Amino acid sequence: MKIPFVDFNAPYIELKDALDAAYRRFMGSAWYVLGHEVEAFEGEYAAYCGSRHCIGVGNGLDALYLILRGYGIGAGDEVIVPSNTYIASWLAVSQAGATPVPVEPDPRTYNIDPDRIAQAITPRTRAIMAVHLYGQSAEMDPICALAREHGLKVIEDAAQAQGARYKGRRTGHLGDAAGHSFYPTKNLGALGDGGAVTTDDPELADRIRMLRNYGSKQRYHNEFKGVNSRLDELQAAFLRVKLRKLDDWNARRQTVARYYLEAFADQPDLIRPCIPAGSQPVWHQFVVRHPQRDLFQQRLADAGIATLIHYPVPPHLSPAYADSHFTQGDYPIAEELARTILSLPIGPHMVREQIEEVTTSIQRILHS
Repeated sequence: MKIPFVDFNAPYIELKDALDAAYRRFMGSAWYVLGHEVEAFEGEYAAYCGSRHCIGVGNGLDALYLILRGYGIGAGDEVIVPSNTYIASWLAVSQAGATPVPVEPDPRTYNIDPDRIAQAITPRTRAIMAVHLYGQSAEMDPICALAREHGLKVIEDAAQAQGARYKGRRTGHLGDAAGHSFYPTKNLGALGDGGAVTTDDPELADRIRMLRNYGSKQRYHNEFKGVNSRLDELQAAFLRVKLRKLDDWNARRQTVARYYLEAFADQPDLIRPCIPAGSQPVWHQFVVRHPQRDLFQQRLADAGIATLIHYPVPPHLSPAYADSHFTQGDYPIAEELARTILSLPIGPHMVREQIEEVTTSIQRILHS
């Protein structure tokens, strides 16, 4: 049995009638930019996250960048970021003109370690960016307490965690503002690109609404040097359909994850994800660790099971940040994770036969 890493066709088959109806509704509206679909999705997604405001933007990177711009964070400022994350978290800081300051993750959860943040704070620090990696919330209580103590903003990178909860509250409503991605692989994925910002701050929301639209609230009257980053009307229509299924699809992911966690409980060479008390992950990825990761991945490929590495190159060792003069060994936990992590197939449309094929194949490989 061939097990794909992502199945793009199954979601469309399940939601075909509703998605096709959304397309027809969009086409019949004859309004293609910042119309009813975007406005309606913004209201629905804000309510889902528990936030007062949602602003649809072009993609997840723009969402983070516009939050930083909205807070006036730029040249001469520093933003604390995880050393273990997708590079977009860092790129948003760099695009705003500020400097990303990496902090190592907790090796159990892969998320930024709150106990390490304080030593990275300087007089130039303006914000802490907490990434909810792989669908599990960062430890937000100590992060927010530290931010309040130092007068810093807390920005959530919630791109991988739509619907996840931390102590009963959803991601996207745990800090001062949150950036979301609706890239097609996400738990709430569009059929193209898309993103959003959620916040309770009305001034920030108003500023981002202008920044995303050339810095303008009224056409031809530009108050800021803004950008063109608007959530597409058609994608908003599709996202409204998928949002209604998000909790159900996340529950299906959680079922797959429970099956994996139980099946791999007695495999000493395979390090399973750790779920802290109070965390309810939505399993955007199911990431394990193995000391011979590359060989393990190849054996799985030989068995017909597709896997991916999230992420093989830590941002500080990427050529994109060569001018920052980071070197091998600067962030050893992130580097160790990059050498050993492997993402297994997981998704709301995996059937029991596929899950059993993955688990039995892994058990066979580990025992061989």
